[in-house]
Amino acid sequence: MTATTSSPAGADDRLARRNVLVLALAQALAGGNSTVMLATGAITGSMLAPSRGLATLPITAFVMGQWIGTLPVGALARRYGRRTAFQASASCGVVAGFVAFVAVMLNSFALFIVATFIGGMYAAGQAAYRFAAADTASEAFRPKAISLVMAGGVLAALFGPQLVIFTKDMLPPYLFAASYLAQAVIGVFAVLLLGLVNIPKPAPVSATADSGRPLSEFIRMPRFIVAVACGVISFSVMNLVMTSAPLAMLDCNHSVTDATLGIQWHVLGMFAPSFFTGALCARFGAGRVVAAGLTLTAASAVVAIAGITLAHFWISLILLGVGWNFGYIGATTMVTACHRPEERIRVQAFNDFLVFGSLAISSLSSGLLMATVGWSGINEAVFPVVMVAVGMLAWLTLRERRRTV
Repeated sequence: MTATTSSPAGADDRLARRNVLVLALAQALAGGNSTVMLATGAITGSMLAPSRGLATLPITAFVMGQWIGTLPVGALARRYGRRTAFQASASCGVVAGFVAFVAVMLNSFALFIVATFIGGMYAAGQAAYRFAAADTASEAFRPKAISLVMAGGVLAALFGPQLVIFTKDMLPPYLFAASYLAQAVIGVFAVLLLGLVNIPKPAPVSATADSGRPLSEFIRMPRFIVAVACGVISFSVMNLVMTSAPLAMLDCNHSVTDATLGIQWHVLGMFAPSFFTGALCARFGAGRVVAAGLTLTAASAVVAIAGITLAHFWISLILLGVGWNFGYIGATTMVTACHRPEERIRVQAFNDFLVFGSLAISSLSSGLLMATVGWSGINEAVFPVVMVAVGMLAWLTLRERRRTV
């Protein structure tokens, strides 16, 4: 079953294209906020934390906020509509920037953890933009709608790291203090922009003849299981390596600017392919696109292990970003093919809850792994995890082929 009713593309997609434009711009602003946190979180953490092993704890708090925020964002969307839910989460971005600024000024690691957690609540709303793009889209336009909203991250990749580079030393000796203030201002613009989202509110459950299947049925659905697993693995592996990369670059005598630009190239890799990933899903199938993404993720680990020059780091991060894009958008498209219209918000929130829960584990592990096995060890761990996802995709493909024979 699909996520939307099968109505003419032209009729549905006028509204869908308008929403895609608004959500793509909102994705750019939200991505800019996330980029500030991701590019600076581990570095600021290393300066404020009582021990180096806790340096990536702020990133873990960010992911925890994103994980825990998925269910409240889904609940708000079901009760009040997508627009209200997205504006509420964007307001968390404003608060997060101000709290992070105060934390740096007071040299408080605990307060900085609070700030990154609140920032993750903003990211929880951002994660649902891709699903919201599909709400008013026809079946034919749905993969492209998801992909184009994700493409808004290209702008985030361009201005997010540059914002950090431009503002990081504006309030000496407090590194990144001005960056977090700028992050709060971006959040204000995002709240205003999201007021333009136009997605009909879901009908009250009491007025709906069929409220949909229970989540327990989806947990037993092979296609949904594989889609979620591929999303979990694509995102958690990317997060593990990306979180560790800035610290690894500093350890290899590269500068803060080099590390920030590395994240910029990575984020470009994450979102630039979105202009055509949806078309690839429509032409070749989402499963094949996911498989290509997993292959690129493994290739990024090969490059990372091969050397520690700036080129090795940047090429590895670019491949990691493109691999995430194919894996994540492909898995998202697979999820949208598993549920009915009345089930979409509940199932999508459940999917994101599982995906971002895995990120919390990978983020928490990254600092400890950097302190024990190092950069090479982290990348070596990529291969067996990717093979699990590839094996699941192969199993699903064979299973569906047998059913059609």
